[in-house]
Amino acid sequence: MDSSLTLSRAPAADVVARAPRERIADDRAMLRTAAELTRDLIAPRPGIYWADLIASSMVGYGALAVAVSVTGAGWVVLAALVSALALYRALSFIHEVSHMKHSALPRFRGLWNVLVGVPMLVPSFMYEGVHNLHHAKTRYGTSEDPEYLPLALMKPWTLPVFVVVSALAPVGLLIRYAILAPVSLLSPRLRTVVMERYSALAINPSFRRRAPEGEARTMWNRVEAAASLWAIAVVALTATGVFPLRAVLIGLAIGSGVAVVNQVRTLVAHLWENDGEPMSVTAQYLDSVNVPPPSLLPALWAPVGLRYHALHHLLPSLPYHALGEAHRRLSAALDQASPYHRASYAGLPGLVNKIVRSTFAPR
Repeated sequence: MDSSLTLSRAPAADVVARAPRERIADDRAMLRTAAELTRDLIAPRPGIYWADLIASSMVGYGALAVAVSVTGAGWVVLAALVSALALYRALSFIHEVSHMKHSALPRFRGLWNVLVGVPMLVPSFMYEGVHNLHHAKTRYGTSEDPEYLPLALMKPWTLPVFVVVSALAPVGLLIRYAILAPVSLLSPRLRTVVMERYSALAINPSFRRRAPEGEARTMWNRVEAAASLWAIAVVALTATGVFPLRAVLIGLAIGSGVAVVNQVRTLVAHLWENDGEPMSVTAQYLDSVNVPPPSLLPALWAPVGLRYHALHHLLPSLPYHALGEAHRRLSAALDQASPYHRASYAGLPGLVNKIVRSTFAPR
């Protein structure tokens, strides 16, 4: 996590001075084709959303129950792994919640908060009003982007720190909701700090979020209160022995696993090569990553459409279940000279190797 409470904290590091990057102009043909070929894919399919979220949550919590019940170490690890992957998928719907028109999927945000956001202490307000800034054409890759750091231009040691520190996320979230949230009600100054710096899923340490207004503030207060009560209950019931310490530690370990997997995905979601200047839409697309089929593992570490992260930046309004079809259409329609094909990569190892080599590049 960084100075904003997030699933990932970015370490402080100096950006390596390099020659200015060549600016990439927009490829109008690609942008036009992408818009024209996907117009019929915009509408979300509620049945897919509801079934996927409920099934992922049931598997995740069911496997968690198994993990805290069995005694054999091998079975505990296996159940914990299944739980972490399933809950990670369920948690990833926060990305869809931040993009969707809630009138198209009534009550979905509320159910997501009940099933995932509050129990995992990552309520939807931590992404809503934040993630949209990452998609702003004039903000992406700049110092005003809450979800961008020039990781490829930083020192090599920043990458392992970036990943490893994310394992502390469950503890940080407990502190944020069990302690900081209620105490901040007594101190306007602390309340401002909590809202600005510890209420956003961001990796940019300089980001400060604005306080919500109107309906958004009402929703924030209600969901934050629920998350705070749950966090206080977990701490109190553990301290009094109602929740066995072993079960709580397993739960925290699963939460850490979710955070680490998410952080690794974040590490390879972009090339992180921008030096802070505004970028064209095409440049933003090429700084992002698709990991399409035939690779199978991205379905686990980049679920709910996140394997098509570059395509998502090109067409952020597409629902997650439409991204695969959109990619197939565009891959077939655009010739090999199109920049569209340059954002697709084979898998995780090559992407990790690419960013590691970037940090070791001559300075």
